[in-house]
Amino acid sequence: MASNAACIFCKIVRREIPAKVLFETERSLAFLDLGPLADGHALVIPKYHAQFLHELPDDEMVDLLPTAKKVAGALGCKNYNILQNNGRLAHQAVDHVHFHVIPKPNEDEGLVMEWQPKENPNLDDTIKKLGLPIVSRV
Repeated sequence: MASNAACIFCKIVRREIPAKVLFETERSLAFLDLGPLADGHALVIPKYHAQFLHELPDDEMVDLLPTAKKVAGALGCKNYNILQNNGRLAHQAVDHVHFHVIPKPNEDEGLVMEWQPKENPNLDDTIKKLGLPIVSRV
């Protein structure tokens, strides 16, 4: 299993630092976030260290979303967000793949964001610009 000696999440996996563990499988770990946006805000991580989702081997991610689903169900919240960030510009604060399970009990708690879609995007131009390069890389 890949591990990083300095990574705080790897230290949690190795039980070098404490965490409020909610659920664990052979390949994943779920624990409460130390800076929650709402009560029950949890993190689901692979035990394998990878900074970005696209760097994580497929066999190491097989139960990440099933684990997130179980945590969300166990929290008993009807409304919640599952969030995963890659890179500093995308607000990734810890360089280890992780999913946030964030309960949304009301308008003020949980994830608060303003979605700002582009107006009248030309999707044909987007496909021409990005489509073939994306398809060839998948």
